[in-house]
Amino acid sequence: MSIPCPPPPGEETADQSGSQGKKIRIGICAMNRKATSKPMRAIMSKIVDYYKDWLDYFIFPESVILHEPVDRWPLCDCLISFHSTDFPLHKAIEYVKLRKPYVINDLKRQYDLLDRRKVFRTLAKEGIEHPRHGVLMRSDSNEEDGVLVEHNDHIEVNGMVFNKPFVEKPVSAEDHNIYIYYPSSVGGGSQRLFRKINNRSSWYSPVSEVRKDGSYIYEDFIPADGTDVKVYAVGPYYAHAEARKAPGLDGKVERDADGKEVRYPVILSHKEKMIARRVVLAFGQTVCGFDLLRANGKSYVCDVNGFSFVKTSTKYYEDTAKILGNTIMRRLATTMSVRIPYQMPVGEQEAPPLLDLGLGEDPPFVSTPSGKLMELRCVLAVIRHGDRTPKQKMKVIVHDERFFALFKKYDGFKKNEIKMKRPNQLMEVLELAREILAEHITMRNTLLASMEDFEDTGDECARLEHELEQVEEGIKRWDQMRAVLEMYDMHQRECIEYEESASDIDNSKECPPKHRLVMECRLDSAGEESHSSEGSESEEGSTETVWGAVERYSPVAIQTA
Repeated sequence: MSIPCPPPPGEETADQSGSQGKKIRIGICAMNRKATSKPMRAIMSKIVDYYKDWLDYFIFPESVILHEPVDRWPLCDCLISFHSTDFPLHKAIEYVKLRKPYVINDLKRQYDLLDRRKVFRTLAKEGIEHPRHGVLMRSDSNEEDGVLVEHNDHIEVNGMVFNKPFVEKPVSAEDHNIYIYYPSSVGGGSQRLFRKINNRSSWYSPVSEVRKDGSYIYEDFIPADGTDVKVYAVGPYYAHAEARKAPGLDGKVERDADGKEVRYPVILSHKEKMIARRVVLAFGQTVCGFDLLRANGKSYVCDVNGFSFVKTSTKYYEDTAKILGNTIMRRLATTMSVRIPYQMPVGEQEAPPLLDLGLGEDPPFVSTPSGKLMELRCVLAVIRHGDRTPKQKMKVIVHDERFFALFKKYDGFKKNEIKMKRPNQLMEVLELAREILAEHITMRNTLLASMEDFEDTGDECARLEHELEQVEEGIKRWDQMRAVLEMYDMHQRECIEYEESASDIDNSKECPPKHRLVMECRLDSAGEESHSSEGSESEEGSTETVWGAVERYSPVAIQTA
């Protein structure tokens, strides 16, 4: 448990003033929601457990931080302070100048973390890999301090060319509205990332033009296999890493049974551990989190967040408590009337060695049934070679009666299927896909407007959230279909098949009609013969697209193609 916040200087009682030399007091100066968060409480309680004879901590009241002058702030020997929304960072800096406590995270350097330009400058100065980028500044009157030329599939920022896909980030690190712009070859548009709202972290927009107000950094898009790596460093010799699904994929936040975002353990390479060390030293942040992107055999730092903790990891809490406790003790014990033994007890476990916290490549050992240890030397894998042209299929389940009308228009009920190869027929399907896509976009905008009128919790908000997820899935599905139809132009074949449902056989059963549209696109090399899995004929050296089958069936019995 923490001790009560000490009174302002000059108001201590005799007992309080006389007890200052017994223990090192750690002061946590941050907004209340951060200072009392679960990770902070877990780490500080373990520090007290491990070092109860030498260390204690208290929390600066938020009212004192916001409204009292710094000379009225309580005294501490070690200060843990970090910026967050509404936190007066300048007052914390004044307090450090006045009282000169030992500071865990450099406060002045935290201003650099609020400006993405300064973050990239520091990374470049330290030789840390980061995305290629350009900066476009605009004044309050929206006048550009630079040159931006926008083209269909690329932009020019002060002479630097960024081909789509590229990333657009606000210069202010407190603005989390980040856009990813896609090329026209995949349908164009943009993915708009934002701070998590319920189970959403991004949504797709058909708008392909960059923003025309505000200052932005433009970066090359780095394909990272759909994952982001979050690194949490504590000092220059310790780093914990986790991976999560990238928010730019589909915008859905994966959560576990406890409602926490799903994260996966990551083993950092030797180079990545060195990156963590250099980031900590470059920004002067003992406790520091940053984002890594892994691509093409390299690791890129795309963002530095400053003070941040892992949310659910007991091992991380224990390690962090030991590292911070050791650091504080070794820094302050010689300057204060605190006498400590050479070997500091930390409960039942030993403190992690200060110079060996994962920076080396420790050999992985595994236990065996006999109780002995074996070293893992290599992993053998047998991979089957597939020497064939890969199939490109797209299956869509639709309920729209317009597909029934299309099926009926070309006499599909006679043979229970229709094959569409003429350009005018294929154009009908393309126009239908465009029409349905436009309807889904309108539905999404309506739902987003409705969600703004509700609180974050409640049954109505949950219902709207569920509907929004379904509409988002529909937008992605129909936009992909539209893009494929436009990309392959008219070199396609469509096969639409019909199957009776239970409602057709038994009129007493009311089953809503459904369709399944299977689109198979295959590009054949010249002189080779392509065989469709649907049993359709193919031509040499042609691009073949088979649409099959639109089936009508009951919701219970679904036949796969």
